[in-house]
Amino acid sequence: MDMKLELVPVPVTDVDRAKAFYVDQLGFVADVDVRPTEGMRVVQLTPPGSACSLVIGTGMPGISDTAPGSVRGLHLVVADIERSRAELVGRGVEVGEVQDVGGRVRYAWFSDPDGNTLTLQEMPWRTGDAF
Repeated sequence: MDMKLELVPVPVTDVDRAKAFYVDQLGFVADVDVRPTEGMRVVQLTPPGSACSLVIGTGMPGISDTAPGSVRGLHLVVADIERSRAELVGRGVEVGEVQDVGGRVRYAWFSDPDGNTLTLQEMPWRTGDAF
């Protein structure tokens, strides 16, 4: 049985500010930005090259009533962490230094405007990805 994770909810306080951060600074694609009913807004954002998206918005029970900043450790897997980190820093993202955690795995942590944490992750031994 195949199962594909395709959408991860990320609670935010200001949808426009969060959307600008993810699109303008991180380079995500804004796939959807709709208001299907009064008081509801659904914004779907996808990292370049990813099959999994994030959803932010308002009026979505169980999603938008979760505490902003409560998501921890979303991993953005990259082929070259030094280059990826430098690109994000150049776009104004405050990314921590690259940390080697052993096993040839390296991380660089950062947060969105609400404090949800993300990390760049490099695993050069991983095969099968279209890097």
